[in-house]
Amino acid sequence: MAAAMENKDPSVEGLEKGEGDEDEEIPEVPMVVFINPRSGGRQGTALKAKLLEFMGEEQVLDLTVTKPPDFFQYGLACLENLASLGDDCAKSVRESLRIMVAGGDGTVGWVLGSAGELHLQNRLPVPPTGIIPLGTGNDLSRTFGWGGSFPFAWKSIIKRVLLRAATGTTSHLDSWHVTVSTPDGETLELPHALRRMDQCPFVQDGATVGGELVERSCFEGVFYNYFSIGMDAQVAYGFHQLRDEKPHLAQNAIANKLIYTGYSCTQGWFLVPCMSDPSLRGLKNILRIYIRRNDSSDWEFLPVPSSIRAVVALNLQNYGSGRNPWGQLKPEYMEKRGFTEAHSDDGLIEIFGLKQGWHATFVMAELINAKHIAQAVAIRLEIRGGEWNEAFLQMDGEPWKQPLNDEYSTFVEIVRVPSQSAMIDGE
Repeated sequence: MAAAMENKDPSVEGLEKGEGDEDEEIPEVPMVVFINPRSGGRQGTALKAKLLEFMGEEQVLDLTVTKPPDFFQYGLACLENLASLGDDCAKSVRESLRIMVAGGDGTVGWVLGSAGELHLQNRLPVPPTGIIPLGTGNDLSRTFGWGGSFPFAWKSIIKRVLLRAATGTTSHLDSWHVTVSTPDGETLELPHALRRMDQCPFVQDGATVGGELVERSCFEGVFYNYFSIGMDAQVAYGFHQLRDEKPHLAQNAIANKLIYTGYSCTQGWFLVPCMSDPSLRGLKNILRIYIRRNDSSDWEFLPVPSSIRAVVALNLQNYGSGRNPWGQLKPEYMEKRGFTEAHSDDGLIEIFGLKQGWHATFVMAELINAKHIAQAVAIRLEIRGGEWNEAFLQMDGEPWKQPLNDEYSTFVEIVRVPSQSAMIDGE
């Protein structure tokens, strides 16, 4: 299987400078790499060829050919079955297997979600996962020490990246289950992160019109980084639409960020059109938030500030290419607000708001913190139209447009998945 050796300086910077002893003895570690060849400004294809110099073809899985659910449902389950029948080799591989994902946060989430489904269905342990960052934001990669982007001299360090993946320690990552309940008949372009459910697990208050129960469709998914509603999701939706229509314009991370900036300026986040009433742009007009705190089993209503135009539920400390909108809070402030220090494995999710684009710009520049709303163990959102006939939502960078109506509501419920993902530390 994939070979690896211990690296004296596991940081990306150290690897890029060429630190590490190439002559050190190389232990053998079973490893599989999922690679998205469309990520990283099309660097994925070249990276795949380089990986094949160190690993067998059956270990380098092209995500345009092999889907993660297939690997986990058939390949890993078959390995587990052989181990249960007494195959010592299969048992050894199963226990020491490690997974690397070469792609952006969405790709990493796809692999982690597929592994998590196998765990929930069969209670099988999930192999530790590491990251080769090829996306635009790479916040999952940053959180676990794999860096914000793959270094310029990646061809000379790819071997050492695999060595680190084989020998690194592991940390834990919370994941959050999302259920979206919407009235039947609405046309939705679902992101990859959501899938239709056979039955709706819950019916919220307000799910009736004229005293009669409204037939509903439900969708579910899992996110690891963030879930948001509002202007940030609208900008992301515009970017994705452009990328699908004109893929040649989004060839690298710099181009992607420039396009994001352009959409932020044109979608009304910075300047509301003169014909519009600025008060109508706030989420308060369409959104009601309920949370459950860590020390309570009751649902608590949270009023949405009138100035808020995007609400984000964040699991990581990194957001928007390495920013920390929650900030490093002082102990006396946290005590006053009932907050605890934010971690990616603490069972809590941080909820904050972004105002107009100028406020978001200062937050992303880390000159100020975002508008703190709450920390919670579960969230319920009720979204209903009025002045708006649509809303934009996203989870881990996958946006969609949600139709709205003033006669009925769309509901979103976010709860923590009981199990945690094991992540390989890059540092």
